[in-house]
Amino acid sequence: MAGPSDEYVETPGTDSADYEAFLDDYSNHFTSGEPELLHGHVLSVSDKEVIVDIGRKTEGLVPATQLPWAEGKPAVKPGDIIEVMIDRNGDQIEGYILLSYERAHRRQVWEHLEKAAAEGTPLKGRVVNKIKGGLTVDIGIIAFLPSSQVDVRPVHNLDTYIGQEFDVRILKLNRRRGNAVVSRRVLVEGELMARKSEALAHIYEGAEVTGVVKNLTDYGAFIDLGGIDGLLHVSDLSYGNVSHPSSVVHVGDRITTKVLKFDREKERISLGLKQMRPDPWENIDSHYPAQSRVIGRIVSVTDYGAFVELEPGVEGLIHISEMTWSRRMKHPAKVVKAGDQVEAVVLEVKPKERRISLGIKQLEADPWTTINERYSIGSVVEGRVRKLADFGAFVEIEEGIDGLVHISDMSWTAHVKHPSEFVKKGQMLQAVVLNIDAPSRRLSLGIKQLQPDNWEIFFRSHQVGDVVRGRICRGAAFGVFVELLPGVEGLCHRSEIPGDPKRRNAKSAGEAPVLPVGEEMDFKIIKMNEAQRRIGLSVRALNEDGERDRLQDYRRQAAVASSSVGQAMKHHSEEN
Repeated sequence: MAGPSDEYVETPGTDSADYEAFLDDYSNHFTSGEPELLHGHVLSVSDKEVIVDIGRKTEGLVPATQLPWAEGKPAVKPGDIIEVMIDRNGDQIEGYILLSYERAHRRQVWEHLEKAAAEGTPLKGRVVNKIKGGLTVDIGIIAFLPSSQVDVRPVHNLDTYIGQEFDVRILKLNRRRGNAVVSRRVLVEGELMARKSEALAHIYEGAEVTGVVKNLTDYGAFIDLGGIDGLLHVSDLSYGNVSHPSSVVHVGDRITTKVLKFDREKERISLGLKQMRPDPWENIDSHYPAQSRVIGRIVSVTDYGAFVELEPGVEGLIHISEMTWSRRMKHPAKVVKAGDQVEAVVLEVKPKERRISLGIKQLEADPWTTINERYSIGSVVEGRVRKLADFGAFVEIEEGIDGLVHISDMSWTAHVKHPSEFVKKGQMLQAVVLNIDAPSRRLSLGIKQLQPDNWEIFFRSHQVGDVVRGRICRGAAFGVFVELLPGVEGLCHRSEIPGDPKRRNAKSAGEAPVLPVGEEMDFKIIKMNEAQRRIGLSVRALNEDGERDRLQDYRRQAAVASSSVGQAMKHHSEEN
């Protein structure tokens, strides 16, 4: 028989020495002369032996253990024809010729295997066990399946194949030694090539093809089209936003896609799933006109808003600023969560950018549109400090209405550098409405206006020339500041303080004023500027007034004295 060579052709990635050791373990030696194959008629059957008529004067005997059994006895019956061979050169046992069913069966198996090897016919095999370098497979005899011949891709866990049945092809067969080497990979490769050729014949750009989802990655899904894979990119899964392919397809799914691009030379296929149905964004502005109300499902929530699915492939965004009229919300999750069904108002549609802006606060009236009905300038309101800025504090007086208390409106007297010096975040406080600008959504509030303005009181009750009493609160190189009322200060320049002329004229000497801090005394008002809130004081003018008053008194006294002397002299003259 013309069959494979007795020499084993080494398969890449295998160990020839290991194969030879294995083959030796499973070798069966045969004599050069094979006995004749006989067809015998079964005469009788017992659990120890089967008597067979082989057409000779002496009947034959087959040990029952060599035959297949069923239901606790040999699976043959009188009248059946079985193939046997004379064993041990025709030796007789108790008057019977010893026959071998096993050798006859083995001979049939080998003839079948040799024919399959010569013709390349696949054989059904069952994996028996795992050994070093591969698997043992029962194909009628125990054959060796190298690990490199199990599949087209490397197999890391051979244990999973034990007990499986699949087709194999004989790579090497040696009847003399009783061994064989088989391959599953060559059949898988052939099947893949056949499927691939058939698939390629029906693939072209624009064609609709059906395949099975083979693998998922972050950027898409690989689809087995029958021996060749196509890539379904994540951007072509749906007209809507897809964060990961697993949200649309799963491994094992059978889907129909459209061929978008096909490079036959490189065998690269780009597929599209969303292209299997019309683009829902066409004429989208007519389906969702501005200011219309829609109902959708929240599909995802981010730091800046929530995405709402209006229909498959069409999503709109509710920005965090469009969720509530209030500005105190920190995260959209405080209002909505994934899976919620919500009603919203269409604010804007941009078909080219495939964007729809939605709002849910618009379902309620804007509180700024009726603010003038609820508040008036000069009214006192109460609210919570929501936010502090360098220039002031924002106070929420109702949901969606924030007013600003500027640092200049926090105190009549104190110089506020930062609002945190006067108020704290979360604090409840009262304020006076100073101005309402509804179109600009601005509300000006004041805290200091809750108390009377001492400056205003002072200017209304005093004028230039009045003498006032004050306490010297601090000194400077150019004079002293005098507290006249709480928060109301006037300046007495050095030039208005009596003393050493050199002190008075020293502008940069940095010498302390002659009036001590903390002393209370009278001053004369010499200047008043209500717009700039400045008051000029003088001690000198007060002293000059005193001297002038004393001089006038002296002059009056002198005039009186002179008049008295004149009258006396006149009287004396008249007497004389």
